[in-house]
Amino acid sequence: MEIINILKSETALVLRKIIGESPFAEPVFQKTKKEFTGDFTLVVFPYTKLIGKSPEETAHVIGSDLQKNSKVISGFNVIKGFLNLEISKKYWLSTFTRNPVYLNPPPTGETILVEYSSPNTNKPLHLGHVRNNLLGLSVSNILKAAGHKVLMVNLVNDRGIHICKSMMAWQKYGNGETPQSSRIKGDHLVGKYYVEFDKHYKEEINNLIESGVSKEEAEKKAPSMLGAQDMLRKWEAGDPEIVALWKTMNEWVYQGFEITYKKLGVNFDKTYYESNTYLLGKEIVKKGLDNRVFFKSDDGSVRIDLTADKLDEKVLLRSDGTSVYITQDLGTAVERATEWNANKMVYVVGNEQEYHFKVLKLILQKLNYTWADGIYHLSYGMVELPHGKMKSREGTVVDADDLIDEMVKTAAQITKELGKIDELSELEAEKLFKQIGLGALKYFILKVDPRKKMLFNPEESIDFNGHTGPFIQYTHARIKSILRKVGKGSNDHSDELDKLISDKEKSLLILLEEYFEVIKDAALNYSPAHIANYIYELAKEYNQFYHDHHILREENLLLKDFRLNVTLKTGEVIAHGMSLLGIEVPERM
Repeated sequence: MEIINILKSETALVLRKIIGESPFAEPVFQKTKKEFTGDFTLVVFPYTKLIGKSPEETAHVIGSDLQKNSKVISGFNVIKGFLNLEISKKYWLSTFTRNPVYLNPPPTGETILVEYSSPNTNKPLHLGHVRNNLLGLSVSNILKAAGHKVLMVNLVNDRGIHICKSMMAWQKYGNGETPQSSRIKGDHLVGKYYVEFDKHYKEEINNLIESGVSKEEAEKKAPSMLGAQDMLRKWEAGDPEIVALWKTMNEWVYQGFEITYKKLGVNFDKTYYESNTYLLGKEIVKKGLDNRVFFKSDDGSVRIDLTADKLDEKVLLRSDGTSVYITQDLGTAVERATEWNANKMVYVVGNEQEYHFKVLKLILQKLNYTWADGIYHLSYGMVELPHGKMKSREGTVVDADDLIDEMVKTAAQITKELGKIDELSELEAEKLFKQIGLGALKYFILKVDPRKKMLFNPEESIDFNGHTGPFIQYTHARIKSILRKVGKGSNDHSDELDKLISDKEKSLLILLEEYFEVIKDAALNYSPAHIANYIYELAKEYNQFYHDHHILREENLLLKDFRLNVTLKTGEVIAHGMSLLGIEVPERM
């Protein structure tokens, strides 16, 4: 914030006047704690010896000089060694009339590539994917709002043993079933056969164990697993029949994904496919082998020894020559670096993959790719429901489509009960239900720090009076209702206005001024939670202001105009902040 720079400059002048030419630490300011009077606090302990007074006396000396000579400080108080400074209402009014920086952020010159979603084509998107997609989209929006150039990309894991499992099960048990014949969404249909494979595979393992084979051996020798491995080898060899089936089933999945992405409002600048990038990855592994960065083990697999880096050996190619996950990740990273010349590559992937990304970054650094230093793993926690953890292979996964539909249905029920659609047409009501349902889902997920495991409670997320998306949406609708009745006020501010506005109105001005700093902080930490919680605090502060102050019935025209403009600006910031989270705010409610 500009005010911090002003305070640093003015305080430095005071210290120089008192101390002379002796060196001193740069003044550090923080927001004053709510239980004390003031806006910003200076810790004066670093200056007590230089000034030769106690902490309290030092604070009083600095505060008295600042209040006397500063154009922005209206008062101060001292609590032990803490100098609490009050900024004048006139200053906050001056910031309020400026064009907001967030509408035209200064460009940073950095290009950041954000990878998110990264689904497998063997099952539909689930609740964990929902958090991934919402984080990826919101982080991208926030980085753009902070002035970065951003590329939003998806990597589809469309090849590998897991894909072959669904393909093999469909071959054996599908009887030619298609999304059209079954009227099942394509990704759901393919996911059905992934579960089917797992069911038969477990039966085979149990039968082998009963015949005297060890569990480890049974898992390797089960006919279903051997068949899937053979299918993978044929796919990599370009077998026409296997490749044709792979293309057909993947296309079913892509059509299904597109419907889910559209529901969530998620999009990408480019989609990469593992089936393309794994070949480049194999070339990189071969070069690394030639350059002795990698080695070939006794079983014929290609590995890298990372024990000196406190990791372990990592397989880069299997003994049969087939690639593993990290093979294609190497290829994808190199292809993107060549294509986009990005300063940073942010991978939005769950925290179970932390080790994988440490290895990926380290391998690329050992291969002398200097841009590898810009790789960042945005590691997010597991999403749980009140009844426990999701498990994707037993068919008990919380499906993204079902979750979205249920949220919209619940939003409709609650909104009708509260009588918030009385003035809306049927089409307007349907749109509102979607806005509220999706707003509740997105906000509840994004308000939590990405790195934390979270419990998603659908019922709690749709509460018009809680720390929720619908509460913020309702505040925005209230603001729009006020503005429809009167419109915005005049921008002419008399010199007397600072004497008329209340402390609550000053608090709103301060919050509005903080918004761009919140955006920069959210971008720096890759955390939409900073935006979400700020917007909630702003909505809460506005509702308290609305409760305590007349707007439409205010008789003082100067105050009325000011309050209308505060209302307008608050609505704009709420709408902008929620858009960074991918959330729509309704005009009526």
